Amino acid sequence: MRAVNHSWEEIHLANKHAAEKAIRQSARHRVRNRVVRAAARSQVKKAVVAVAANEATSEQTVKEAIHALDNAAQKGVIKKNNAARRKSRLMKKLNQAKATAK
Repeated sequence: MRAVNHSWEEIHLANKHAAEKAIRQSARHRVRNRVVRAAARSQVKKAVVAVAANEATSEQTVKEAIHALDNAAQKGVIKKNNAARRKSRLMKKLNQAKATAK
């Protein structure tokens, strides 16, 4: 996949004012959504690593990841069921790690 560095205002195919406005809005939303999605992914990755390493702070890290997923779902960046599925898988890993640690 090739990265393209250009502004949507420079090259757009919109003929109507409303379509141009929609392009501007979607560009703003894309930037905001990327930040929220990246934060959620980072938190989940930290949690998975912490659980796999059987760290003492893994429960707190999982809670932070769950909060980040809920936040992303609330803002509409990811769907509600997508967040629920990811949280479920994360809790499953945490519970399995606890069970094997005993």
